Amino acid sequence: MVLKLDMIGKQFGPFVHEYDYKDLIIFALGCGAGADGITDLDYVYEKNLKIIPIYGAMLAEAHEVSKAMDFGFNWDGSLHWGFDIRFYQPLIKTSGKLSTTCMLKNIYDRGPNKGCLALNEATTYDENGEKLFTNESTDIEIYDGGFGGPKQPVVRVEIPDREPDYEVTELIPLNQALIYRLSGDWFKVHADWEYAKKCGYKKPILHGLSTSGFACRHITQSLFPGEPEKITRFKVRITAPLYPGSTIKTQIWKMEHNVVHFRVANAETGVNHLNYGLVEWK
Repeated sequence: MVLKLDMIGKQFGPFVHEYDYKDLIIFALGCGAGADGITDLDYVYEKNLKIIPIYGAMLAEAHEVSKAMDFGFNWDGSLHWGFDIRFYQPLIKTSGKLSTTCMLKNIYDRGPNKGCLALNEATTYDENGEKLFTNESTDIEIYDGGFGGPKQPVVRVEIPDREPDYEVTELIPLNQALIYRLSGDWFKVHADWEYAKKCGYKKPILHGLSTSGFACRHITQSLFPGEPEKITRFKVRITAPLYPGSTIKTQIWKMEHNVVHFRVANAETGVNHLNYGLVEWK
């Protein structure tokens, strides 16, 4: 395939997303809330409903957005690499209409055998035109490297060389990816066993944003329980595929005031599924 490099710097959208409490609950269920019928019930029960803030990051990964941002890559090798979402207003309204514009900021070349990274910037406004959040999202296209493009600048969140200050362990239910995809990420690597094996996995993998939702809940539980709207930034890299049925542990390190670094490791294998994570809050 020939990459459409002329798309770099162009803006797409707006993509309009209407939501209500049911959409927020489905997203929260897709991030593991309420799996035991009581933990984080505020995310999945409409009475005093709270919002997992990275619901906003999901908008940049919605099916219609991904299709519009297709710059000619091979979809069989497309995976979410990471994201950095900054909130300018707390996400607290349980229904509304959001408008998102997206720009392909750059395509970084990792070489002919390593693919390329596509950096997108999505900005979301409410129905009154007020800016709510900006999300820099990166996808890796593993079959589309070697075109002579620029190299990605290395900016990494350091994980301290000491025991974490907090650690939260949770089992990922076997049907977790099937629940999460109801929020609009229909990519078949998360549901189709034959397709997942074709892509080199032993079975369908969990969405990186779902795993990030688990981490977001764990960090909120540990540091400011019941107040997810305090989060002003959530940044993370997705570093290894995660199979539903695994047990994860979110490891959290307190840094400077109102900042933590984190990662999500496999409790059985030690593999880091999310790494170089950072959360800031008010």
